[in-house]
Amino acid sequence: MEKMPTDEQEKKTSLNFIEAKVVEDLAEGKNGGRLQTRFPPEPNGYLHIGHAKAICLDFGLAARYGGTCNLRFDDTNPTKEDLEYVDAIKEDIRWLGFQWGHEYYASDYFPQLWDFAVRLIKEGKAYVDEQSSEEIAAQKGTPTRPGVESPYRNRPVEESLALFTKMNSGEVEEGKMVLRAKIDMANPNMHFRDPIIYRVVKTPHHRTGNRWYAYPMYDFAHGQSDFFEGVTHSWCTLEFVVHRPLYDYFIDELKEGKDLDDNRPRQTEFNKLNLNYTLLSKRNLLILVKEGVVNDWDDPRMPTLCGFRRRGYTPSSIRKFVDKIGYTTYDALNDFALLESAVREDLNATATRVSAVVRPIKLTITNYPEGKVEEMECVNNPEDPEAGTHRIAFSCDLWIEADDFMEEAPKKYYRMTPGQEVRLKNAYIVKCTGCRKDEQGNVVEVMAEYDPETRSGLPGADRKVKGTIHWLSRNHCLSAEVRLYDRLWQVENPRDSMAKIIEEQGCETINAMRQLLNPQSLEVCHSYVETYLSEAKPLEHFQFQRIGYFCVDPDSTPGHLVFNRTVTLKDSWAKVNK
Repeated sequence: MEKMPTDEQEKKTSLNFIEAKVVEDLAEGKNGGRLQTRFPPEPNGYLHIGHAKAICLDFGLAARYGGTCNLRFDDTNPTKEDLEYVDAIKEDIRWLGFQWGHEYYASDYFPQLWDFAVRLIKEGKAYVDEQSSEEIAAQKGTPTRPGVESPYRNRPVEESLALFTKMNSGEVEEGKMVLRAKIDMANPNMHFRDPIIYRVVKTPHHRTGNRWYAYPMYDFAHGQSDFFEGVTHSWCTLEFVVHRPLYDYFIDELKEGKDLDDNRPRQTEFNKLNLNYTLLSKRNLLILVKEGVVNDWDDPRMPTLCGFRRRGYTPSSIRKFVDKIGYTTYDALNDFALLESAVREDLNATATRVSAVVRPIKLTITNYPEGKVEEMECVNNPEDPEAGTHRIAFSCDLWIEADDFMEEAPKKYYRMTPGQEVRLKNAYIVKCTGCRKDEQGNVVEVMAEYDPETRSGLPGADRKVKGTIHWLSRNHCLSAEVRLYDRLWQVENPRDSMAKIIEEQGCETINAMRQLLNPQSLEVCHSYVETYLSEAKPLEHFQFQRIGYFCVDPDSTPGHLVFNRTVTLKDSWAKVNK
């Protein structure tokens, strides 16, 4: 008989490769049995959905195994960084449900990094190069052809020390000098071919002002910052695989003879989060904002976390989505529909059901007593018996969705058409008797008669009809602006499509972008909602019955309600793209 796996065995087989490595390292007592991670964003833009994957890993595993995750801003490039982004990043992390142990900045370590660079120069392991960036790049060689040594590679130590000091004085113009590590110009790993570790930047830093003009490069600052902080596990995306040997090289140089075999930061790489119909690049997202293609970083069509928040996505839905796609060592293009299914699942369990008519036309019940008003009971959430109910007014003058009426309907059309019965949800069965049109031939009013014995909850209510539609009483509802958001891009892979257009047409990035935008990414409708929503709060979630999930936009006021569509009830793109 086959032996059943133990709970511990089942747990081990369910772990992703990164978590399995953490368990192994802790069991072996590496780093003194500690787990310390960090989330190190550069404050040069707002976080997007791709960052959520790293956040869930860094903070999630630290919390699961009793460790600490710190927040460290990689603020080594003042030309692109801003305090606005620092504050936004912190807000997004909190919104996702995480809290960091300590808050650090790479700029905290500028004095230590400077001292380390000076030591490398003194040891003959770094030198100041006065070539242009183009000349340095040309001398790098190829993976199969060794590079050419810089004419400055063997300049005297004292000369490099003096020039390095000058780089930080403000006297040297940008691009005139760089500090390079002297490693191996023939190394098959191109990153070892005397990498640049410091360059001159004249832009004031958002924290240190003009204290520094010589700034460390990412590859020089990142690993050392991990080391200074005591990070045990440094997780990066796959493009940093080739950087890892350099990461370890600088830490080995920094250790000054200490044995780091069981007490060092360990870098492990995982796949990026890629989504179809989505562009994940802070540089390109910034172009969309600056060129007015979107309203701002939190435009609900943007893949930023603040954009998803404003659209009505919940933190738990994003965490569930990240958990579903997992972590691997190969890149894949994930279907946006999987993210949408995660938020549908979440909101289905929590969102209050309400009535809203997005594209309204009139419905008049001609045999219903004029002036009579009834209160119909509505279940707030059928998935939650404790969610309670609320009431909605019913009268002879109603609004219905324009799509719920057809004067000449096909055979399997089960909504409102002359001679056919439908149920008005939570109310009565009505039979359509005709319609009225304006001078252009557009239907502006539908007429129907109701059966008074078919009110929901009464014995006659069990009479079956094939169609049910929602409604609002025209004199007992609120006007609202409803924003129907859809995908910003009409192509599955906007990054590659954009690159192809730029190559073929030689146009600027923004012009290539405009050719790929979805013209139906936003439709603004003058709509009506039930009075139950009069005191709805910003970002509160609702299901508009038969339409989709919506949230209250921060622009909304009691006198001007605004709702954003989070997601439709079903995947509306699946049929279109078959």
